[in-house]
Amino acid sequence: MPSCGWLLLALSLAALTGNTVGAVAYQPTERNCSLSPPYIPSTAVNTTLRLQELRERMFHLNISAYIIPGTDAHLSEYIAPRDARMAFMSGFTGSAGTGVVTQTKAALWTDSRYWVQAERQMDCNWELEKDVSISSVAEWLISEVPPGGEIGFDPFLFSLKTQEDYSINLESSNRSLKSIPDKLVDEVWKDRPHIPPDNLTRLPDRVIQRSWQMKVEHIRNQIRDNPYEPTALLLSALDETAWLFNLRGNDIPYNPFFYSYTLLTMDEIWLFLHMDRLTEELRAYLNSSCNESLCVQLKSYDSVRDYLKEYVAQPGVKVWIGTEYTNYALYELITPEEKLLTSSYSPVLTTKAVKDETEQRILRDAHVRDAVAVIQLLMWLEKAVPEGKETELTAAKYVNDCRSKQKDSRGPSFETISASGPNAALAHYSPTEETNRRLTVDEMYLVDSGGQYLDGTTDITRTVHWGTPTAMQKEAFTRVLMGNIEISRTIFPSGTRGVNMEMLGRRALWEVGLNYGHGTGHGVGNYFGVHEWPVGFQSNNIPFRTGMFTSIEPGYYKENDFGIRIEDVAVIVPVHTKYGHNYLTFDTVSLVPYDRKLIDTSLLSSEQLQWLNKYYETIRKLVSPELDKQGLQKEKDWMLKHTEPFTESGSSASVCSSSLTLIAMAVAVLHNVI
Repeated sequence: MPSCGWLLLALSLAALTGNTVGAVAYQPTERNCSLSPPYIPSTAVNTTLRLQELRERMFHLNISAYIIPGTDAHLSEYIAPRDARMAFMSGFTGSAGTGVVTQTKAALWTDSRYWVQAERQMDCNWELEKDVSISSVAEWLISEVPPGGEIGFDPFLFSLKTQEDYSINLESSNRSLKSIPDKLVDEVWKDRPHIPPDNLTRLPDRVIQRSWQMKVEHIRNQIRDNPYEPTALLLSALDETAWLFNLRGNDIPYNPFFYSYTLLTMDEIWLFLHMDRLTEELRAYLNSSCNESLCVQLKSYDSVRDYLKEYVAQPGVKVWIGTEYTNYALYELITPEEKLLTSSYSPVLTTKAVKDETEQRILRDAHVRDAVAVIQLLMWLEKAVPEGKETELTAAKYVNDCRSKQKDSRGPSFETISASGPNAALAHYSPTEETNRRLTVDEMYLVDSGGQYLDGTTDITRTVHWGTPTAMQKEAFTRVLMGNIEISRTIFPSGTRGVNMEMLGRRALWEVGLNYGHGTGHGVGNYFGVHEWPVGFQSNNIPFRTGMFTSIEPGYYKENDFGIRIEDVAVIVPVHTKYGHNYLTFDTVSLVPYDRKLIDTSLLSSEQLQWLNKYYETIRKLVSPELDKQGLQKEKDWMLKHTEPFTESGSSASVCSSSLTLIAMAVAVLHNVI
């Protein structure tokens, strides 16, 4: 699943091609505020009363504007319905955006993925600003807020960088930010969803190698060894606390997290959470009835600021935070400056990124079972699509149903991207009843899906064509595959950053003037988030080390026509080289064959072809026993047919392997890696 890209709402595309399912008589789908009276589609939300109530609260606080981000107090990528404050106030449900309300106006900023969606979901109380930069929001605020005016924000929903960027942009304007810990939107939101009633669960011993006590002592050693001498570590990201205590929850869609913070010192552990979620068994598991260094002191989730303030008031303390996931509400309490130590990521996140032996083994096992589900989907579609009855939605449901039957299944790891034809040109598209297309043999089909299992998280994308692909489609697919292979077979020094080899995924596309607009890969968790930071190929990811898992997912998207993405998850493993030591490579753990009819072997180098055939041997070796175990003979026959070895075509690839290696090494040198 790409970590950033384009999105959704292909109604206009579907109308052009006439391939929507259950089409009805045409009605405008977007608002028209220039008419009198304005035209508001049925999909829009009436926000008049909620804006009025919010403005009343703003008036009493003497603030001229109020900023509403689309995140939660833990700066999560995925948020719970109860944290969708921007969506409640504006009606807009896209995953990226910022709302601002003054006494007379309301405006929403979002990127081009969501412009159509915003016009369909917002009423005419809201302006749409087609930008996402903080500088654009600040410029608008300066024009709307009078000199001397204060601009309110919820500090729990601002990262340190967000607050800093707003302050810099408002500097010298005689307008200032005002931190308001009271949650104004929540006061207006009368029917705000409740936290799920489910209790937290502990991971069974069979899927863990390190007890929570071992993890706590390991992190304490890192605190002790830090030369800046911190006395405490504050954990704010939801996966940090879940990992530390080997606990899982159900508060966030697709992610087994629970609302929590942890404050860890050398002799105390404070865990802030909704305590009614804890059974007596879990209280005993956490040693919550004692006061020693490995006893967890349970505190109310909402009391974290009070306890942090109390701790910081003590002499001689210093709190270590990871700035990427600590909200401003907690950061602003850690004063004076000498009581604060910052790093981009906490030692919990960087430790969690390297899987231990048990985590590596079980995450590999989860991918074997997951491959069975995807193979079932592709085999079924191969037969069903020519009959003309299946759609994007039925395909998405089918693959999730197949996963649900696998051992230790805990549901999907994200909303399935099931996209045919022009819908697949939108990298983050997910089908709705309105945009759902019928699958046909005349169009390419892209399915990006994943599962949560008790022993791992999966994410895989395959692109197929059931008819006759065009020459351009075949070449584009092959070049995307070449990018995937070139990264997968690369050998590199331990400590190399993903950004230094990311171009290998694009090189074959660049040669013919093609590219893609999303990231090339992201970390993957063990029954955690499908996008697990800080691993990946972006500039703010940490260097690769043995035991890390990352996706590798180049793609290509032709607007209004088709989309291609090939995504596999790989683990970083040591490799023996002729002369050097401490070198690494990728070992692909996703185990589903690629569509043979889309591969032009004349473009592949002999090394790429050898890698592909070896990969297919691995699929046969690892997936065949699982298919036998589940009694899926037809699926096994399908898999064997689609993993037959390719033969040399006699043509050399247009991308020379040696030149790619030299380029990668040159980039690495520039980044002081080698």
